[in-house]
Amino acid sequence: MARARKATATRARKAAEAPLAEHDPVARVLVDLPLAHLDRAFDYAVPAAMAEAARPGVRVKVRFAGQDVDGFLVERRATSDHTGALHPLRRVVSPEPVLTPAVAGLCEDVARRYAGTRSDVLRLAVPPRHATVEKEDPEPVARPVELDLAAAEQAWAGYAAAPAYLRHLADGGAPRAVWASGPGTDWPALVAHAVAVTRAAGKGALVVVPDHADVARVDTALTGLLGPGQHVVLTADAGPARRYREFLAVVRDGRRVVVGTRAAAFAPVHDLGLLVIWDDGDDLYAEPRAPYPHAREVLLTRAEREGTAMLLGGFARSVEAQQLLRTGWAQPLALARGELRTRARIEIAGADDHSLDRDPLARAARLPSQVHRLVRDALEAGPVLVQNPRAGYVTSLACVRCRTPARCGVCRGPLDLTSATAAPSCRWCGTAAEGWSCPECGDRGLRAPVVGEARTAEELGRAFPGVVVRMSAGEHVLTDVESAAAIVVATPGAEPVAAGGYAAVVLLDTWLALGVDHLRAEEEALRRWSNAVGLLRPGGRAIAVGDPGHPALQALVRWDHAGFAEREAESRREAHLPPASRLATLTGEVGAVDDVLTLLDRPEGTEVLGPTPVPGADPERVRAVVRVPRIHGLALSDALGELQRLRSARKLDPVRIQVDPPTL
Repeated sequence: MARARKATATRARKAAEAPLAEHDPVARVLVDLPLAHLDRAFDYAVPAAMAEAARPGVRVKVRFAGQDVDGFLVERRATSDHTGALHPLRRVVSPEPVLTPAVAGLCEDVARRYAGTRSDVLRLAVPPRHATVEKEDPEPVARPVELDLAAAEQAWAGYAAAPAYLRHLADGGAPRAVWASGPGTDWPALVAHAVAVTRAAGKGALVVVPDHADVARVDTALTGLLGPGQHVVLTADAGPARRYREFLAVVRDGRRVVVGTRAAAFAPVHDLGLLVIWDDGDDLYAEPRAPYPHAREVLLTRAEREGTAMLLGGFARSVEAQQLLRTGWAQPLALARGELRTRARIEIAGADDHSLDRDPLARAARLPSQVHRLVRDALEAGPVLVQNPRAGYVTSLACVRCRTPARCGVCRGPLDLTSATAAPSCRWCGTAAEGWSCPECGDRGLRAPVVGEARTAEELGRAFPGVVVRMSAGEHVLTDVESAAAIVVATPGAEPVAAGGYAAVVLLDTWLALGVDHLRAEEEALRRWSNAVGLLRPGGRAIAVGDPGHPALQALVRWDHAGFAEREAESRREAHLPPASRLATLTGEVGAVDDVLTLLDRPEGTEVLGPTPVPGADPERVRAVVRVPRIHGLALSDALGELQRLRSARKLDPVRIQVDPPTL
């Protein structure tokens, strides 16, 4: 051990005595340390031997607190503000400048917005190095794309504002729009045309979508329109080699079009001209790792920093997108009402007197006769999609007489059924409950208030003998189905795309989605229903089984997502909730949270809710909510960030801070 320390000291002394670079001998380095009080750049000396390789953006090794740590060189300077001798760089890990100035600035803004550290954001922005990939020949530079503005305008026909938006892109401008897509729209094709117009203007484009199925659709559309070798796909689980290879193609300016999931929001696209995000209300965009940024907010920040065009699209509209329209930051891009009426016919089972006369139980039945008639008629034209909100067979059981929920006699967990022949069993501990009887009334009969997609498929198979019934849920998700007649039962988010679109869409158990206890329950329910209805072919029909008077279902029938989002936004404003206000949750031990609330430099108009115990956690673990008017949002983030740095320096108990969490 002593010999090793002596050798280390000798190497350090020799490095300190080595001559320094003649020009800009000072390197500013962001050290990869998770401690908030160390979230700043440190100055190091640049040895002459590293003068050429030590460029801004490269990975380096430096000595910090007696150990070698990783970092990014962000700037070279002639002098340093540090009064003492500077430690030299240990080595340049790679000559690749993987952190561009634009992305470095974006990471700083995102860290500030979410009261986090740049090192945490950089882990999201720059993928791990793969040395073998760096030795490969660079990708050839993508050829220029020819402008076909007429084809793009034809693809966007029906959207009155689309020609002006596309012409602005073609001129190299930065138009910003919230795009309300209609049912039956091949949205990947429209995105591809917007990207093509941007590339023809000599600029780059970045498309961010929720999941891999959407990535595949946009990938296919871009390849078909731009040709192969014009874009890359960036996803977090593509594998280290492939992900780094595609990343290098972008950072080396070999590709200027990127499509990917939330990890792609930081892609270092050169001369960026257009940012696209599809279905921005999807919870997959919320990063589960600190500082918990949302991809939509990352892209909005980037659009402001780099002066780019923006396109937020979806079948539904988030409240945040509505806020952009309300403030004038973006303009609407929507179909005319007459065009919408030709796209789809949407109805609610039992919503009118005529349907109730034909089927008096239409509002009480899970599969009323109105649904059976629609499915039967639609199967003559093509496939039918049935959206079922729960996976499994029978996910909830109750007493057939008194409706008391059926519970396990061992652990009190809920009972369910996994198949038609299986005995009831506990979802928590797996104990079979063959001799179950109701503790309230003694009855042994069971009913199924919540039915999974497997049981629904079984029922539809009996109702329509000879028709192929397919399921898409859980670990068995279909990406696409043929145009032949079939019934496809899928859970929300697992709906496959049908060739040519579905002839009909059925939405079952809508009450389940509306009964979820969180801030965005109705908004999320409408989004999931709209995404299913969006898979209709032009002129297709959709039917929902639920309360005809519910505002979310009424918005679906009228395809009035703008009105629903505006009403939701107004209720949020009245309740002082995002996006009308900026909100942060503080979670930790009682003493730590109290300490934060006591020392917090509260901006004007600050309100504190709690602390309250965290459900299902240690009784000593609590959560407080701090909210301020939107205009003071950045001041709140700055105050929380400063407090985190102070607590980190003092090595106090950590407090988890989450700014604008997706839900409460």
